[in-house]
Amino acid sequence: MNKVCMGLAIMVMISACKKNSPAMSGGDRNTNPRTVTQLSFSGYTWNVKSSGTSTAGPGPNYWNSNNVWVDANGYLHLKLSYDSAAGHWDCAEVWSDSSFGYGTYQWWVEGRVDTLDKNVVLGLFNYSGNDGYDEMDIEFSRWGVSTNPILNYTVYPATGSKGKTAWQSTSNFTMTGGTYSTHRFTRNHADSVVFKGLYGFYNDDTNLFKKATCAPPKSISTLSMPVHMNLWLFQGMTPSNGQNVEIIIHSFTYTAI
Repeated sequence: MNKVCMGLAIMVMISACKKNSPAMSGGDRNTNPRTVTQLSFSGYTWNVKSSGTSTAGPGPNYWNSNNVWVDANGYLHLKLSYDSAAGHWDCAEVWSDSSFGYGTYQWWVEGRVDTLDKNVVLGLFNYSGNDGYDEMDIEFSRWGVSTNPILNYTVYPATGSKGKTAWQSTSNFTMTGGTYSTHRFTRNHADSVVFKGLYGFYNDDTNLFKKATCAPPKSISTLSMPVHMNLWLFQGMTPSNGQNVEIIIHSFTYTAI
């Protein structure tokens, strides 16, 4: 899940890019996971990614199933941590066993996602597995450049959309009132995808700080797809601050339309 030459641009148009470039946020995220375990969270079954002693995309990175767990409150933890014995950083990813179509996808997130290290990526998205197509992303990352905006919304075109490019909106925000935030997008059939960010945990638009809409003439996927959540390192680069990162997802909800 990476993003191409974003610099300070607010809107970026992408055509034929590899997903290890900062513009393509799919990043071969399910490349050859070595083992798959499962957990239950927010009423759904999720697959947990593990790459064993090898790397896998996006990144590439090492993926450790021990870096994902559900606590006694039912909250999902994603952790990025350094394994001193192995001498590398371990990342975290889950993806849903179910596929989801038109409707609203919402996450209640705990953590300072506005101040993530420039090499760290948190992704909340749905994705068909076809890189460069059929994907709607909410990503928090500066893609290795400290001056890049932290919040990235991206919609990749439908499979078979010749000549179509990805739509993107980027921005900054500052969490001054705590560590809780709500992030959602709504797939309105093939008409549009509407993204929203809010301070705090809300099911309405209270404390809305960001809204962006992707609408035709861009091509929007009509597929039902799994939902992914991951915490990883852009191009496999070490966090510039050398710190572990832990993000807590209090809930994921999907409301069909």
